[in-house]
Amino acid sequence: MIQRIQSVWLFLASATIFALFLFPYLQYADIGGVGKALKVTGVYHGLEGQAIREEFFILQTIATVLLGIFPLYIIFKFRNRKHQIQLIILEIVLILLFGAWLYTAASTALTEARQFLSAQNIGVGFFLLPISIIFLFMAMGGIRNDAKLIKSADRLR
Repeated sequence: MIQRIQSVWLFLASATIFALFLFPYLQYADIGGVGKALKVTGVYHGLEGQAIREEFFILQTIATVLLGIFPLYIIFKFRNRKHQIQLIILEIVLILLFGAWLYTAASTALTEARQFLSAQNIGVGFFLLPISIIFLFMAMGGIRNDAKLIKSADRLR
């Protein structure tokens, strides 16, 4: 059933992952003092009020799209709740691995700029992956509640 609450949580998880395209996960100033931002699509710097891409991250972009589409796919697996829970766990593991990948990319960029990862460098995108994981856990709880409800209804028959 697509109209269940877990569908809303899965949709919000997907939207949160797609928000990585809008918000940088790291902001810093390079050696020359130019402000730069790291997004999943690449490295950007500001010039006359416009964001100009210096480098393009094709693999991170593809991985973000796949991670964003996967919760939408999980919504339509509503007939098999056990499989749906397994797919959500797989999505959580993939998001954690993706977060580690983003962390290594951020560390590499900051090492080149001779800075350290600190609270002033963290962008909004840094917090989007944990929020999507929370949404996935909430969806898993909704699926488990549905399974309990169906099990109790089967006992009454």
